[in-house]
Amino acid sequence: QVQLVESGGGLVQAGGSLRLSCAASGRTLSTYAMGWFRQAPGKEREIVAAISRVGGSTYYADSVKGRFTISRDNAKNTVYLQMNSLEPEDTAVYYCAADRQYSDYVPRLRTDFGSWGQGTQVTVSS
Repeated sequence: QVQLVESGGGLVQAGGSLRLSCAASGRTLSTYAMGWFRQAPGKEREIVAAISRVGGSTYYADSVKGRFTISRDNAKNTVYLQMNSLEPEDTAVYYCAADRQYSDYVPRLRTDFGSWGQGTQVTVSS
């Protein structure tokens, strides 16, 4: 299992931006598809975005398309989530997740991911 640590969360006003980072250790990140999930109080954890092993394919939830961008730098063992035009509905704990892959497939299901970070809080005020 790869160890994942998220950072970059915080409090911002609606319309603002944040950049989340997920640093990995214990394994080479290039062998893992990566995903960002979020969970708001009282709600189920949902996928936000995911990216394949080398970044050739991505997936975005409809609610964040055009506003969020997932990227990765395998040389730095780091995955990023750039969040622009933030809305109060984006308030949640954001989790980084990893899924060992042998192709350029992009997993989308929570059950696909075997390794998880501790989460970072994102709060968007109105």
